[in-house]
Amino acid sequence: MNLINLLQQHEGKQLEFKRDLSSPVHVLRTIVAFANSAGGTLLIGVEDKTRAVRGVKDAMDIQERLANIISTGIAPPLMPAIEVLPWRKESVIAVEVYPSYSRPHYMVAAGPEDGTYFRVGASNRKADPGMREELRRSARREAYDEEPMPEADSEAIDFRAASESFAPFRKLSKRDLESLHLVVDHQGRRVPSRGGMILFGNIRDRFFPDAWIQAGRFRGSTKTHILDSREFRDHPVKAVHEAAEFVQRHASQAMRIEAMERSEHWSIPLPAVREAIINAVVHADYSQTGSPIRVLVFDDRVEIESPGLLPFGLVVEDILQGVSRLRNRVIGRVFKELRLIEQWGSGVGRMIESCREHGLPSPEFEEVATHFRVTLRLQGGAEFTIDDTSRIILKILQDKGQLNTRAIAEAIGRSSRSARTKLKALVERGLIAELGSGPTDPKRVYVLIRGGM
Repeated sequence: MNLINLLQQHEGKQLEFKRDLSSPVHVLRTIVAFANSAGGTLLIGVEDKTRAVRGVKDAMDIQERLANIISTGIAPPLMPAIEVLPWRKESVIAVEVYPSYSRPHYMVAAGPEDGTYFRVGASNRKADPGMREELRRSARREAYDEEPMPEADSEAIDFRAASESFAPFRKLSKRDLESLHLVVDHQGRRVPSRGGMILFGNIRDRFFPDAWIQAGRFRGSTKTHILDSREFRDHPVKAVHEAAEFVQRHASQAMRIEAMERSEHWSIPLPAVREAIINAVVHADYSQTGSPIRVLVFDDRVEIESPGLLPFGLVVEDILQGVSRLRNRVIGRVFKELRLIEQWGSGVGRMIESCREHGLPSPEFEEVATHFRVTLRLQGGAEFTIDDTSRIILKILQDKGQLNTRAIAEAIGRSSRSARTKLKALVERGLIAELGSGPTDPKRVYVLIRGGM
């Protein structure tokens, strides 16, 4: 494990810095959250935000103490890798936690209800009963939408609605409801699956009151002034098309405004919007209650937000590489048969390509609270301008790895004071990091943040 490589990264879903082991509870909370989510590395001896490396004294004793704390403080048992990393005359403790298939893990002292955590961005969130059950399902590799609904019978599936959806591709038979897992056997009875009820249930609202799409068009870049709003409560297959048409209609209106020589200019990647809406419906966590899928149209962006985080074990970087893990197998299978999905994991790539064809930035993907949001920018925006000297500094650090202020000053032909001014600006903009025990450390060095160029 390379300490410099870790310090070049921002704290996030898979990385956290801790100054020391003075608060074992906070350390256990992070380790539990890592294990329940996508894994991660905890560095003890590094201040968060500043990345100042303080180190720990008596590293071997700390390592042993930490192992005991983890062994007795977490259930089911966890065995992360604990490594002592040298730093000058001190050491840093690195705890590498792997995604666990024994989840949900929890802190023994707090119990399962209050001690189960998961990771969102750089924070740990307490898991409510629904999230704990989602953790169990993911560990068993089960899908929520495949579960039977014994409180209803097979007649709760609207066969006419299902047949109409499949009509352009093939004639649907009652037997197909079983092969598609829209209807399943439960204790000798044919009952709807949760996915069947969500897709074609004629009493869907009774069981899934939030399985609909809310759309809004706002003036400007905030939610202060709403110009239009719609609720699409039809079956999801229809609702997807209706929501996409809502965005397209407002795109057409913007184009007409532009044609009338007003100042508004809109370039909207409609294929990306469609893919984002489909992904939201297919991957939503329908066990959550309280909010529908949302499509929000602003002057400068479109946001598509759905309940549910990425499937446990995945991070945003994975989906950018085409890695896909289907949360709702019934819904995903039906959407694929209806050719709304072409190939698993390809939707993100098509979104990116559509934005590129429109001359727009790539989509932004993020987990927000317990939701997943895709943001499509409709304008290029003002790009941050880096002057020539700063660009040279970034190139030097890219080539050399790490340098102190004096070496950088010599390389750019400036005084140390002038170099420090440039370096401070680059640190503030998150392009480089200052590594050392603090701002007065004479041995501090600068490194390029990953993704900084």
